[in-house]
Amino acid sequence: MSKGIALSVTASVLFAVMYYYTSLLTPLSGVEIFGWRMLLTVPCMTVFMAVSGEWRRAVEILKRLGGKPKLLAALIVSATLLGLQLWLFMWAPLNGYSLDVSLGYFLLPLSMVLTGRIAYGERLSYLQKVAVFFATLGVLNELYQVGGFSWATLLVVVGYPLYFVLRKWLKTDNLGGLWLDMILMLPVAFWFVWGGAQGFGVFDQYPWLSLLIPVLGLISASALVVYIIASRLLPFSLFGLLSYVEPVLLLGVALLLGESIKAGEWLTYIPIWLAVVVLVFEGFKHMMRNRRP
Repeated sequence: MSKGIALSVTASVLFAVMYYYTSLLTPLSGVEIFGWRMLLTVPCMTVFMAVSGEWRRAVEILKRLGGKPKLLAALIVSATLLGLQLWLFMWAPLNGYSLDVSLGYFLLPLSMVLTGRIAYGERLSYLQKVAVFFATLGVLNELYQVGGFSWATLLVVVGYPLYFVLRKWLKTDNLGGLWLDMILMLPVAFWFVWGGAQGFGVFDQYPWLSLLIPVLGLISASALVVYIIASRLLPFSLFGLLSYVEPVLLLGVALLLGESIKAGEWLTYIPIWLAVVVLVFEGFKHMMRNRRP
């Protein structure tokens, strides 16, 4: 379990790095950045799968398609759920929905804990219950500050749990399944880039992007691979609780970019930080326990 915790935190760090990295890709729009991210992530993931031997996972799923044609429709739904989340992550900060999406990420671990409890009958440890209590205080204050839910918030809160539950039900909760999801997104990604304001000729006018955009694909592929591996190693509820690390890091990125925390928002962030500290302490306990002879 300690390995899963370490991988989950690493994934959150990589996502935060990518969140900041998009600010370097001017003049691309959020939709264009999403398109480039998909087009470049797939080759990076393909290389990783070939080197790590995970390629057989995708082959197994493709073989199942031959006997179950309806599986293709389910895979398209899975790819759509993931694509919406990846698109929203790139689009929201540039279109005035960053606060709504942040609220969604604050609520996401609680919704995943609830999903794990209802769908899989998972039980929380004492420390996880303490973390949920602190996180709930922060979320309630955020709801009070914002005053309600937007479609962007609900898309994060409902979409991600549905995605992970669907992957487990389809038995595609592995890198092969993620790779197929990304493959199915490629036509839309190509259309976003080709139909964007800059198009594929962006490198002629902005040559430095020929270096920056490929790095975006590398960061994206690394983050997704580590994230999916962590989801396989951890109980659903603990995996959901560790998702609180990401919004905390995204807050750090926002401060780095010049944003500030309002007075009323401290009652949101401090309890969530305490929840993260509790989870880190539990992870440390697991690591020490596993090291004992």
